[in-house]
Amino acid sequence: MNSLRNKVQLIGRLGQDPEIITFEDGGKIAKFNLAIDDSYKDKNGNKVERTYWHPVVVKNGLVNVVENYVTKGKEIAIEGKLTNRSWDDKDGNKRYLTEVIANELLMLSK
Repeated sequence: MNSLRNKVQLIGRLGQDPEIITFEDGGKIAKFNLAIDDSYKDKNGNKVERTYWHPVVVKNGLVNVVENYVTKGKEIAIEGKLTNRSWDDKDGNKRYLTEVIANELLMLSK
């Protein structure tokens, strides 16, 4: 049996300009939300359109590409893996987040 791999590919548009975070050691990451549009027909045959928002984190050399060329509204394709993290908010409630850690990025709009 082949082992399953954690891999996701998405095409969408940025909902806002990327947030670039610089660490004390000079390393950087970029964070943004990617809007993915989807549609289907309901039981009455009416078209229903939805937008799903996916948080994306970019690390390493791709951060420079995001920082210099990726802005709100740009259409991009990404490939990466899903990660989950959790934390306690200020009220002590457990919060969960699934993010895409992108390792490839392709600019689709000029």
